[in-house]
Amino acid sequence: MAETLLYTASWLYSPGRPPIAGGAVAVRDGRIVEIGTARELIAGYGQPTGEYPGCVLMPGFVNAHTHLELTHFPAWRLRDGLDYHPHRFVDWIIQMIKVRRGVTPEETRVSLKAGINACLRAGTTSVGDIVTAPDLLSAYDGSSIGGRIYLELIGQDRQIFEPRLTKAMEAIQAINGPRLPGLSPHAPYTLNSNLLADISAAARQGSLPLSLHLAESRDESDLLFDSSGPLAEEMYPLVGWQDFLPAPRRITPARFFDTGGLLGPSTLAVHGVQLTPADAALLQERGVSICLCPRSNERLAVGTAPVHLFKKQGIPLCLGTDSLASNDSLSLWDEIRFALDSYRGELGPEKLLEMATKGGAAGIGLAGQVGTLQAGMRADLQVISVAGDFSAERLLERGRLQQVLVGGVGVVD
Repeated sequence: MAETLLYTASWLYSPGRPPIAGGAVAVRDGRIVEIGTARELIAGYGQPTGEYPGCVLMPGFVNAHTHLELTHFPAWRLRDGLDYHPHRFVDWIIQMIKVRRGVTPEETRVSLKAGINACLRAGTTSVGDIVTAPDLLSAYDGSSIGGRIYLELIGQDRQIFEPRLTKAMEAIQAINGPRLPGLSPHAPYTLNSNLLADISAAARQGSLPLSLHLAESRDESDLLFDSSGPLAEEMYPLVGWQDFLPAPRRITPARFFDTGGLLGPSTLAVHGVQLTPADAALLQERGVSICLCPRSNERLAVGTAPVHLFKKQGIPLCLGTDSLASNDSLSLWDEIRFALDSYRGELGPEKLLEMATKGGAAGIGLAGQVGTLQAGMRADLQVISVAGDFSAERLLERGRLQQVLVGGVGVVD
């Protein structure tokens, strides 16, 4: 029989639930078998494997939206002489395209590995990661990080797109271990509407959840409404898509994806900055979750997501860092602290911590597996030192990450 590991701390905390003073977690075969007070669990399992006085034991974070292969983007940008701060969303897209053209597959793989390590060091034990090419999946080999790996889908020309979709569907068979597969139809401005039904059919066939960028910028909305604006005038010619520019459609990005059958209970919509009240109602009706990326939105000057609308509609929310192409770190601790100011009066410390744990797990389709401290969950834990009595506010103000355990095994000291 496998050994039972026992970890005790001054506080046991699963966001959304009352904290347990003098708490403990019992772990066997990488999963939580019981939580309770240290006195109770020591009586049943013996002396602790690890003791953390003055600390909080809480779930590892779930970064519901990121692009870990872009972790080295700041260095690539500097190397290629493109180290400038874009003033418009389309300028950032163009910078991204130019930088990526000079990066090799091996450099991208190394960058992805660095992103995995950066997440673990920051207390993130599961991710919703967007991967652009099946060949990059090997970067996850040997890693203990969990989550959902979404293969990105971009294209306008059916003859080019169909082989890409086929290759993606074949590649998802290789996603294993503590990670599960998904598909990422990138965004309304990078996909032809004629291809959406194919993506929807593939997702249904493979029972694959979706993660998609939605209503991130005003430029995106302009393109969908009347085929105008910087994306149509600057980005499309740069990538050779000018012949695929459609006639004005007079729809919103949300309606674009809904018409293609891509909005449903297993869909995670990322950003949502430009969603209208009608769009929010549509997402609620379809059962879609939303991932907020406040630091990325601020960096790209696209606005602030209308959280009051999402709360009014009861739309499930989670948090993501996006990538280091539009952020300064892959730390959800940093994201939460920034979000506390961005959504002041709308999202408090307790709710944001819940979004970064239980909410993130639900957003990427892993509810019941990670994100909370309860029997049966993978034993992904953060050890946070915090002085004095416990509160969510104090945790964010004074907490310091001391250790990370994945499956009950320490990965960061």
